[in-house]
Parts: sequence; structure tokens; C-alpha cells
Amino acid sequence: MKVTIVYDNTTTRSDLKADWGWSCFIETAHRNILFDTGGNGKILLENLATLRINPETVHDIVISHGDFDHIGGLSAFLNENSKATIHVPFSFRGIRYPNQVNYYKSPKEIYPGIFLTGEMGNEQSLAISTDSGLVLLIGCAHPGVPNILEVISQFGHVHGIIGGLHGFNNFEYLKHINIVCSTHCTKHKEDIRKLFPEKYIKGGVGKVITII
Repeated sequence: MKVTIVYDNTTTRSDLKADWGWSCFIETAHRNILFDTGGNGKILLENLATLRINPETVHDIVISHGDFDHIGGLSAFLNENSKATIHVPFSFRGIRYPNQVNYYKSPKEIYPGIFLTGEMGNEQSLAISTDSGLVLLIGCAHPGVPNILEVISQFGHVHGIIGGLHGFNNFEYLKHINIVCSTHCTKHKEDIRKLFPEKYIKGGVGKVITII
């Protein structure tokens, strides 16, 4: 699988725009997934264009939760793609587009090797199976990283974590994780980098992470 960060608070390139929010484009063997949509549709679409990612190639959109910095680009994106299936927490409402919308209360394998935690509080997380283990994609980790790990681990060992970790500081939970890319709202990025330099991957718009 390949993960390309398309919306984040920082950027890796001067021709890509940074903004408060989070979105990444995930390529698997059978599905292309947009995880969250950032806070501004114009910025999201411009970054996608610069990265040569065609919105029409997205099969699925997974929304972690309804905060604006994760759904602000959804309307603009759906104007470009009316066929992608949208996967949202059970309590999420308000989508008025022709796209199919699926709602999740509890953990589920939505496609072979692709899993959702279902709604935890108001947020869900996504995990993709690889030969190395599960790669966990998180929006803001409002339910708590330990709780998310506990739920998603029923589907296998977590090899990597990518996404916003908010105020997470229970760093012992990262000891058995092989890859950590803390982005967006993570308050303790520098602590994680110093504690786990061999695992840490710096995020930012344009960052590409390939996991076998």
C-alpha cells in the first residue's frame, strides 16, 4: 500500500499548500481511498492536482469524524466524484449527494483486508492489512490511541500508525509499533520523534509512505 499525505498543517514542498486539517490518499491493490478531506476544498483539490491524483480514481472516502478540519473539503471533492462510496461514523449526517453512504456503529471489515473501528465516541479509524501487519489511519484520536489500538487489534497486529494523535502521551503503546507518522493535531510530535527516531516518519503534504 501507498499513503500520500494531501492535506496537513505542514508541507514537504513549496508548490503544495499547508493548512490546518488532515487528509491522505491511500492506494491498495484493489481500492483507492481518500481518508478525510481537510478543511478547505480549494486547497484539497489544488494539492491533489499538483500531486497528479485524479479525484475520479478514488473508489472510497472514509470520514473519521465531523470536525470541519476533516470534512471541509468533502463537498468540493464530491463535486468531482459522484461515484465514490462514503464511509462515515453512525451519527454522521448531512451528505446530500448521489454517492452511496455507509454508516458504522461497530468494527467491520468493509473490504478484504480493509477495516473500520466503527464509531468510538464520535470518531472512527481505518486500518489496512499489509504483509507487515495493519497500518492504522487516525483522524484525531479523540477516543484515545490505546482504545483505538485495542479495537483494531482484533483484526491483526498493528505495524504502523499514520495520522493525528491529538494529546496522546502514553508513549509505551508505541513500543511494539514499527512505523509512526504523527501529523496534523499531534501535540507531542517532537517527543515521539526523540523517543522513537528509528520509527518516526515526518509528515506534511506531499509525504509518501510505502508499506509492503
